[in-house]
Amino acid sequence: MSFRPKFISFDCYGTLIDFQMGPTAQRLFADRVTADAMPRFLASFKAYRLDEVLGDFKPFFDVVEASIRRTCEAHGVEYRDSDAVALYQAVPTWQPHPNTVEVLEAIAPHYPLVILSNSMVDLIPASVAHLRAPFHAVVTAEEANAYKPRAQAFEYMFDRLGSHPGEMMHCSSSFRYDLMTACDLGFMAPTLIERGHEPSADYPVQRLSDIRQLPALLGL
Repeated sequence: MSFRPKFISFDCYGTLIDFQMGPTAQRLFADRVTADAMPRFLASFKAYRLDEVLGDFKPFFDVVEASIRRTCEAHGVEYRDSDAVALYQAVPTWQPHPNTVEVLEAIAPHYPLVILSNSMVDLIPASVAHLRAPFHAVVTAEEANAYKPRAQAFEYMFDRLGSHPGEMMHCSSSFRYDLMTACDLGFMAPTLIERGHEPSADYPVQRLSDIRQLPALLGL
């Protein structure tokens, strides 16, 4: 089966860019969290980040700050104001997953590419530059005034593109943040790019074990 979407939208961090929030926190807190306690500490940090984006919009720095502060409180670990700053400032340094740039460059001449990211207007450009491919549009949570997985973020993208989900493909490595909502909204082809950072879920998605399989799904 191949698809001919009008637009292909992508999650950025985790899907295209190797999301290093957990490893960055692990290095940052190595002097305060034991090796045995670290997996649970990082799991809490991940869970609190999701919880922090489900309410009213606030800047991504505030999401990071609240998430790591709550994690420290839950685990009895010292929190320092410099922790949130270090985590936030690391984001623009993260690089694309292997093979991502060449796949995007191969697809871009045939389909308009879009990024829909839980990011900020001033934070996303460095990551887009790492990806090198031309993007038709880059849409942030700041502009949508909502973070994924809220439908409002996707709806803002539809309005901006003058499109609707039935004529779009959305690609992500995350069920929780992207693909559950994409399925609920009726995307033509919600597509999972397996990155191994979330449990699988029983949703009707196209499943790719390698991003290099994406061109074939598009008939290229």
